[in-house]
Amino acid sequence: MYAEKQVVLGVSGGIAAYKAAALLRLLVRAGADVHVVMTQNAQEFITPLTFQTLSGNPVHTNLFNLIQEREIGHIGLADRADLVLIAPATANLIGKVASGLADDLLTTTIMATKAPVLFVPAMNTNMWENPVCQQNRAKLSDYGYHFMQPVHGELACGWQGQGKMPEPEDIFDCAQPLLGTQDLGGKTVLVTAGPTREELDPVRFLSNYSSGKMGYAVARAARNHGAKVILVSGPVHLTAPQNIETIRVQTANEMHAAVITHAKRADVVIKAAAVADYRPANRADLKTKKSQGPTSLNLVQNPDILDELGQNKQDLLLVGFAAETNDIRQNAKAKLTQKNLDLIVANDVSLDDAGFDVETNIVRFFSADGTIEDLPKMSKDEVAEALIKKLVTLMGQKPEGRSGR
Repeated sequence: MYAEKQVVLGVSGGIAAYKAAALLRLLVRAGADVHVVMTQNAQEFITPLTFQTLSGNPVHTNLFNLIQEREIGHIGLADRADLVLIAPATANLIGKVASGLADDLLTTTIMATKAPVLFVPAMNTNMWENPVCQQNRAKLSDYGYHFMQPVHGELACGWQGQGKMPEPEDIFDCAQPLLGTQDLGGKTVLVTAGPTREELDPVRFLSNYSSGKMGYAVARAARNHGAKVILVSGPVHLTAPQNIETIRVQTANEMHAAVITHAKRADVVIKAAAVADYRPANRADLKTKKSQGPTSLNLVQNPDILDELGQNKQDLLLVGFAAETNDIRQNAKAKLTQKNLDLIVANDVSLDDAGFDVETNIVRFFSADGTIEDLPKMSKDEVAEALIKKLVTLMGQKPEGRSGR
């Protein structure tokens, strides 16, 4: 979402200004052209040279610098911006914008831009909870400005409470939808991700190598295209994406219950999770000792969530994943037909850079109309973006579904 986008990063005066440098690095690495605007107070905490070095662009600090004004200027910054991101946003800055004040370069740029503006507040707990600050936030939200909530934690002033600036990775994630298209606006997309765990006893379980990275990437991509996203996640070591309803489950039965319940309000279901096919017939209440261990393990079959959805899908757009080690085409096409899917994403997990718990994937799209599309090796985020674009095309070919439910 950030590639070749013009981002204005506004830094106001708070101790959290140092985190803006890490955020800047993330933006630049993602391909954004970032122009930093600093208030006078921000320069007391971190130098413009830091941001200039990281961005490769001059840092803007003075509303009345005529040389800088001729080159870019506050109107130029406001006009060229695809996104204005204020991190940290102090109570003072929020209050000035809410009151229509524009007495420095940053507030003037905010007032002049028509690009989306995201405020990332960071301040003392009492300041954040002050009714005046909350009124200013609500007023700006009503005007169409966007806000992240500060997080709870230990603050620089020594207090414990809400007011801490979110981590740069979370800000980076939260801002992405503001740069995306809205071609899934009004749609609800349910995504499953990760493995399931089927317990043998309190300390042992059956599972697989799924990391959840592909499913989480798909959930983010759908959100970035304007969809309301429900993510049903098995046990993974991943942070829940920003602005996505995330439901944590452990077992295949728990995932089945969550998916069947929430699919009723979805227009699209994308089953990227690696759900266990079987579970132990009996779970021991206590840890099984080696001397007591069975020589064989009795298993029973778990419900086939994808098949159940496919047989009852009506106007639901249904996408499955097939992680294979052989006969990719044959197995994927059979699964596509048997489970009544609209699309299946198949990959050979025995290949390097295409299996579990890696950052890349090599997939094929098999569509119900018989078309097959081979994708080159991509990052999982790129695969997810390609998948969502494919779904937008498919949705345009189907009758209007359950949007807005």
